[in-house]
Amino acid sequence: MAREFSRTDRVGQQVHKEVASILQNEFKHREPDTGFITISSVEVSRDLAHAKIYVTFYGDDEDVINADLVKLKDAKPMVRSLLAKRLRMRSVPDLHFFRDESITEGIRISTLVNQARASDDAKTQGKDEEE
Repeated sequence: MAREFSRTDRVGQQVHKEVASILQNEFKHREPDTGFITISSVEVSRDLAHAKIYVTFYGDDEDVINADLVKLKDAKPMVRSLLAKRLRMRSVPDLHFFRDESITEGIRISTLVNQARASDDAKTQGKDEEE
């Protein structure tokens, strides 16, 4: 019987869960001035040596978001150490934090679509009034 999930998927889910808990409990206490951070996804390499962690920052100020990302990258050894205590693995993946732009990009595309629809509606109404 084949497994439904590969080992990398299972490790990725566990890393996601544990890093989210670490950020919520440990990181927030050490860096109380950071904004609201969520983990949107985790990709683990096939050899389980690296984990790409995509994080979303809530807020509009780019300077604050970039500062929070730097704080997160600086705290990577602490996060990895705490993760090693929670995971039952011989070696813990090296963590790489990336800002997830998918939500912002989705909002931007949605705004462009709405503007295009409004423009088309205005043109259609203008033609209807001329006839």
